[in-house]
Amino acid sequence: MRKPADCDSMAHVRAEIDRLDETLVALFAERAAYIDRAAQIKSRVDLPARIEDRVEEVVANVRRHAEAAGLPPDLIEKFWRRLIDWSIAREETHLGPDSLRKG
Repeated sequence: MRKPADCDSMAHVRAEIDRLDETLVALFAERAAYIDRAAQIKSRVDLPARIEDRVEEVVANVRRHAEAAGLPPDLIEKFWRRLIDWSIAREETHLGPDSLRKG
């Protein structure tokens, strides 16, 4: 693992980006496992996939982390909202669509 400043060629930069991409995919897979577990628990306690208060809590947390890391919070929020939508759709494969759940 090289620090960005220690990369003296595009090959070094690309190798580190590829390493990080592999790590990110593994982290997304881990996150998906928690999403699947959440769907199992929600099914038992009759909760919908989308819980708007939680969505906004996650977005606020991510914006705060982005700011602390020096990343643009608006861009990170847009990316994360897509991830949240994907996660909710994944939960709905277990729970059924929220629109069909009893209210």
